[in-house]
Amino acid sequence: MRHNVDFITYIRDHVVVGDGAMATQLYKLGEPVGMCYEELNVTRSDVVADVHRSYYRAGARLIETNTFGANHLGLSRYGLEHQVEAINRIAVRVAREAVGDDAYVFGTIGSIKGVKRFVDPELNLGDMYVQQASALLSENPDGILLETFLDLEELLLAIKTIRTLSSVPIIAQLSLIDLGVTRDGYMVGDAFLYAMDAGAQVVGLNCRYGPADIARAYQRADLKQNMLLSAYPNAGLLSLTDGQYAYPSEPAYFAKSAKVFRDLGVRVIGGCCGTTPEHIAAIAEAVAQIAPRQPSPAPIDRAGSDTPILPTIEIRDVQAAPRARIHEKVLHEYTVIVELDPPKELSSEEFLLGAKALHDAGADAVTLADNSLAVMRMSNMALGALMKQQGVEPLLHISCRDRNLIGQQSHLMGLHALGIDQVLVITGDPSRFGDFPGASSVFDVSSFDMIRMIKQLNDGLAFSGRQLKDRSTFVVGAAFNPHVRHLDKAIRRLERKVEAGADFIMTQPIYDPAMFEILRGLTKHIPIPIFVGIMPLVSSRNAEFLHNEVPGITISDDARARMARYEGKRAREEGLAIARELLDAAMQYFHGIYLITPLLRYDMTVCLTEYVKERSRAQNHTG
Repeated sequence: MRHNVDFITYIRDHVVVGDGAMATQLYKLGEPVGMCYEELNVTRSDVVADVHRSYYRAGARLIETNTFGANHLGLSRYGLEHQVEAINRIAVRVAREAVGDDAYVFGTIGSIKGVKRFVDPELNLGDMYVQQASALLSENPDGILLETFLDLEELLLAIKTIRTLSSVPIIAQLSLIDLGVTRDGYMVGDAFLYAMDAGAQVVGLNCRYGPADIARAYQRADLKQNMLLSAYPNAGLLSLTDGQYAYPSEPAYFAKSAKVFRDLGVRVIGGCCGTTPEHIAAIAEAVAQIAPRQPSPAPIDRAGSDTPILPTIEIRDVQAAPRARIHEKVLHEYTVIVELDPPKELSSEEFLLGAKALHDAGADAVTLADNSLAVMRMSNMALGALMKQQGVEPLLHISCRDRNLIGQQSHLMGLHALGIDQVLVITGDPSRFGDFPGASSVFDVSSFDMIRMIKQLNDGLAFSGRQLKDRSTFVVGAAFNPHVRHLDKAIRRLERKVEAGADFIMTQPIYDPAMFEILRGLTKHIPIPIFVGIMPLVSSRNAEFLHNEVPGITISDDARARMARYEGKRAREEGLAIARELLDAAMQYFHGIYLITPLLRYDMTVCLTEYVKERSRAQNHTG
């Protein structure tokens, strides 16, 4: 292939399958996290070659060199800055020898800024790109692949620098903080045009998002018909379970996604973080012998034509209603907690309207996440205080990720002062995969430690052990994910949270009616109440995204098949029907119901809250 047809000529009429994650495979082969993987080109070239061959055997015909961070700044972190030329040159040879002439070998260059917004101004990025690109080009790769650039301006600098050295094909890939724009504020379609004008022949997106979101970004963008596109998504969102990092997307999901990318006109389809040879094999099989299609961005079904127009509300002081302690209330009656995501914008009006509607429907508490998935949202503490003014009972998530011990105790003291005394402790998703990838994850303590320390405040002791003049009155919840391979280990982990002092449990959403009976049988010895999670689905796309890309959520085949039959309003009605069936099953075994509002569609969780309350009243009446 490589010697017979020029790469750009070839992809005009063919879809080329790229390879997957290098670091993921090296880690699986026993290379520890934290080392310089690029140095392995020199010290363990056999291992790097094995990874290249595994992707080639899976069907990849565009192989990237193991040089993502092999620039002066990246290698200087390991004292290897004097080896920039050697590491990059050897990397091309290793890749070429591993896969032969039947695959295109592209020299890979990653962003030098990486997750850092600012780099020492005395460092000359252009010189560093010249140094790395010159070393790669000296070994005659079939092209250069630029990837994981958060800022368009840096990507343009890299493209223009390479163009002063060579006319080889350039694939230029951005990583997005928001689906619509680059970190430095350029719309995706405009950014691609700038990159092509600078000299890139292929433009695309990689990393940070899974297949569904990258496809959605292409659908929303103003893409020109002559654009040659690439797509290298992550295998969903990174999660941390029992100390192990993992990605949820299965190879079969990548096969379906590859067809979606093909239909959008994407010419080069590979994988980024978390992808394996199995994912690449699934892509290769899905697009085999199929010619690419021209880009034809589809319209986006954002909210639907039936979305209600929100009236304005006036936020005013009202006397707070007496607080009901949910862990006690649920012992005697069906009790409903409803999750509503804080806004990503500065306005809280729609959120407060939704919280009030849920309260009026009978929700016993409205729970607010703490920057879930490491995506920045408005402070749940501030929103909780505003909710209290409206007479709505808040239940706040507290993540171990964002605050050190000083900040955590300060935050809790503030909640106590506001009369907010019901909380859910969670570990929190890693910061590097949120919308502020330069942010640090703190993790001073685990969720177990945090539960114990909050209960310590109830005893009048600060985190430091200092005696306080008062005692807090926190009711502390803990999270539980039943969608794991080894449920017995998850139950033992749950028992440890109970031992740490948890007062109640909230589960991830469940979509299999049979799971409620199973869960009840496994947890009947747990002495605290469990609130089982149910989240209505809004569309087939929503169902597939949650199932394949969001850690901790598994949707049954039956529910996914039912959602695939409908679109728009009818799909949302089916989502509500599925949720009611799940509630019917759940209420046979649990009095605690935890409803998760999808995409701020609180009208759906209002309906489900009313459904639970009506069923509860009917049972009490007949009883």
